[in-house]
Amino acid sequence: MALSARPGSLRCRHCGGDLSQILADLGLSPVANDYVEPEKYRSGEPFYPLEARVCRSCRLVQTFDVLRPQDIFRADYAYFSSHSTTWLAHAKTYVEAMSQRFGLGADSQIIEIASNDGYLLQFAKGRGIRCLGIEPCESVALAAREKGIDTRISFFGTAYAEELAREGLSADLLTANNVLAHVPDINDFVGGAAKLLKPEGVATYEVQHLLKLMQRHQFDTIYHEHFSYLSLLAAQRIFAAAGLRVFDVEELETHGGSIRFFVCHAGAGHRQSDRVAKVLKEEMAYGLDRDEVYLAWSEAVKETKRALLELLIGLKRQGKTIVGYGAPAKGVTLLNYCGIGRDFLDYTTDRAPSKMGRLMPGIGLPIRAPETIFETRPDYILILPWNIKDEIKGQLAKVRDWGGRFIVPVPAARIED
Repeated sequence: MALSARPGSLRCRHCGGDLSQILADLGLSPVANDYVEPEKYRSGEPFYPLEARVCRSCRLVQTFDVLRPQDIFRADYAYFSSHSTTWLAHAKTYVEAMSQRFGLGADSQIIEIASNDGYLLQFAKGRGIRCLGIEPCESVALAAREKGIDTRISFFGTAYAEELAREGLSADLLTANNVLAHVPDINDFVGGAAKLLKPEGVATYEVQHLLKLMQRHQFDTIYHEHFSYLSLLAAQRIFAAAGLRVFDVEELETHGGSIRFFVCHAGAGHRQSDRVAKVLKEEMAYGLDRDEVYLAWSEAVKETKRALLELLIGLKRQGKTIVGYGAPAKGVTLLNYCGIGRDFLDYTTDRAPSKMGRLMPGIGLPIRAPETIFETRPDYILILPWNIKDEIKGQLAKVRDWGGRFIVPVPAARIED
């Protein structure tokens, strides 16, 4: 049986194991999605230790619980999934694929946890499938309701799943995209899915794959909102403790390299895919079960930082102008850890109206509309949401008219046309 460590302890949040092995120490950092109003900039911001540690027992990588989820995922949460056309296309493809694979129709029920602004369920609704969203942040939940998506405003866990079950709700498909990493009590969260799944129901969980994170030096995806960083090695143990089984996996390129777990009740009839053994073999070959691999990666993070700073320093000494594109959470980690502020970047931009006019946490970089780039004509644009760099480069194709170029910060800082 899994044990939940108490918040803030130096024990694993899943099994209570030893957390003395450090994966990355990124110093002090603000909460990534706490964008700052200009009039409050001089009031100061809270900074918290940002460390990722490895459980020596179950190999779950995790940060410390420095804040309650309610303090991070508040009513005014500023991340709206629908602002990325790439992510919308990914959601549409997912709904089509799952509907076909599992025979979902008008009599089926899809429940999405952390449904955000209805970016995914709108496609299920369009196919005539009954859908329910569960979203703790009022700002994005209300946006989903405006699209006609039935959305409950609540955090999800075992108790809430039991409440829904008492209403007669159960899921043929339970969707949880990029949320498993965001919950401090991962055992309670997964246990809730077990309560809500039909006997032959399927739950899918998309998370950034720890293997790809490490292979591609994506240290900037570590921030306070991400409590856990998952491998199949760790996920199998977490799901098994709740009576669930990973019967298939898919490797995806979203968010720089993700993995989708297909999960069912341990006794359900879903056939075990050969892909499970394949991915597990890849993780073991890389060394996700060995302490020395995590130690070496911790040192590599420092070199990634140095390479980016050397590139930016060289450009500034040549008198070049540099701005940012995007104001994602990963950008907050990157800029604060590397000490990149207004001495390097004039501003950054973002398509989300909820971020425009505010400042990036910690470094105080102004966030402007993307059109500002065409007004100021910078020499270089640092792409902070590098996972959608091709989409961004397409949107900004005209910067090449004045010789503008792009900087991609990870896995190694480089200039692209």
